[in-house]
Amino acid sequence: MSRFGKVSRAIAVGAALWALTGLAASGPALAKGEKVLLKVPCSVAFGVPVLGKDTIGWISDRINATSQGKIKMMIYEPGKLVPPLEVLDAVSTGKVNAGYTAAFYYAGKNPASVLFSSFPFGPEPDEYIAWMWYGNGMKLYQEMYDHYGYKVKVIPAGIISPEASGWFTKPIEKLEDLKGMKMRISGLGGKVVAKLGVAVTMLPAGEIFQALEKGLIDATEFSMPICDLPLGFYKVAKYNYFPGWHQPSTIQELLINKETWNNLDEGQQLLIDTACMGGTLYSLALSEGQQGKVLRDNVEKHGVKNMYWSPEFLDAFKKAWIEVAQEECQKDVFFKKVWDDMQAFRTEYASWASVGFMPRPKAPGAK
Repeated sequence: MSRFGKVSRAIAVGAALWALTGLAASGPALAKGEKVLLKVPCSVAFGVPVLGKDTIGWISDRINATSQGKIKMMIYEPGKLVPPLEVLDAVSTGKVNAGYTAAFYYAGKNPASVLFSSFPFGPEPDEYIAWMWYGNGMKLYQEMYDHYGYKVKVIPAGIISPEASGWFTKPIEKLEDLKGMKMRISGLGGKVVAKLGVAVTMLPAGEIFQALEKGLIDATEFSMPICDLPLGFYKVAKYNYFPGWHQPSTIQELLINKETWNNLDEGQQLLIDTACMGGTLYSLALSEGQQGKVLRDNVEKHGVKNMYWSPEFLDAFKKAWIEVAQEECQKDVFFKKVWDDMQAFRTEYASWASVGFMPRPKAPGAK
């Protein structure tokens, strides 16, 4: 069974639970709850595939269609209710009662948050989901926000495939080529490449193309191929590197104000939980299903060369990442708590991953 097939089976229970929840919507448990309007500001623009409106729209449509009026969810473009990177604070303080975002946006205040969204050499989607729902992930996820003093209920509500490692204006043939290179790269991935001599900068999505075109940066990472496509990087950077070691998968989250969540009855909470679980499967299907065509078109129509990092590069990136991770553990006690739990789970999971899957074929056009 493929990795995606394994993930599908692991989450397929969501579909069954969804049907049961639809029945529960007319039952007495849900009738005990007060009607609630969830206003959900989002952190990513609706036009961005999968990460924007696609997943949270799918979730809200199903909640609205099955709750028989007990829950109404309305989603809002970034900036309509609150700035895109202030969703967490807005939900915690009650300025809004819900929000759709990703935990790593708030790593500046909450260092451990990256471990619940995406981080270098982290788990791929199947392993991430296994840790979340079978391991201690869900428990620690909520504990993380409690630890940092936020009054929110967190629910995983989407997961996407690996990102591209980045777009480069010239091929990278040896480690020395990274020294002095100017690259737009976010988060802990930036700390990793900085250890290898890269000059790291952070730019919003709308400024990346122009910076590449004018030579202000030599490379950029952004997201998956389907998300990179509208930004047109292929016009000015012809070398697209893989794998996305800095972001092997990314979890999105629905946040609900803690008081609002506690005032929901069990049926309403189950409805939201199950819709988010279904949305997680839906987002993965979207992200897995759309990348192949984009990669092929990049090569055949735009002259892009799909490149794959050699073991030498991947080993160097991983060595630098372990240094960064240890530094983060020393700086933040909760980061270390989550890191240690996750590493214990991953060590056990590795026994399965090392034998359970067929080798991946080399893609046509990849070098």
